[in-house]
Amino acid sequence: MDQGTYQNGVDLRITSLSSVFALNQRPFLTPPTSMSKAEKTKAHIIRQAANLFNQKGYAGSSMSDIMRATGLKKGGIYNHFGSKDELALAAFDFAAEAVGSRYFQAIRENEGAIAQLYAVLDVFNHNMHDAVLEGGCPLLNTAIESDDTHPALRERTQRAMEHWHQSIRQVVRRGLKRGEFRSDVDPKAVATVMIATLE
Repeated sequence: MDQGTYQNGVDLRITSLSSVFALNQRPFLTPPTSMSKAEKTKAHIIRQAANLFNQKGYAGSSMSDIMRATGLKKGGIYNHFGSKDELALAAFDFAAEAVGSRYFQAIRENEGAIAQLYAVLDVFNHNMHDAVLEGGCPLLNTAIESDDTHPALRERTQRAMEHWHQSIRQVVRRGLKRGEFRSDVDPKAVATVMIATLE
């Protein structure tokens, strides 16, 4: 293969994928029927707040906005969350899990490191047309907003991004052991390029 198609051992053709990975089922967005009424209400608040925060930002979303999005009064919200910050952390955890579920499902359902990396990029393409949450990537949105204004949220975001980075590195390491990549491929470089592409 022409050396010009590689950068840090990464096949640059992966950035031109246009196929869509069929992951349109989102069971994690629907509370299980076995949940109690209080648990369903809490899950509803988190789900609606996650959508709201992803579009307007945490700082840009007022309690009135949250009340409108959830259809609940202030007391009904504070009955489940001690503060807006507590709700923000729960909403981010929900958003990160919802987004991550699609990617990790794609990895699990494909054999071989190369197929898994392609599947991850296909999921990204799919998300552009059928987003888990309205407003774009919640990890990137939160990382930008929480940089200086919300230390706890920034820490959660950094932890989620590192977990994602580590997962890609592990896929590449397995591929190296199986001889799927050139021996000089750097797992860290592949993860960095892929995540930068997804962002």
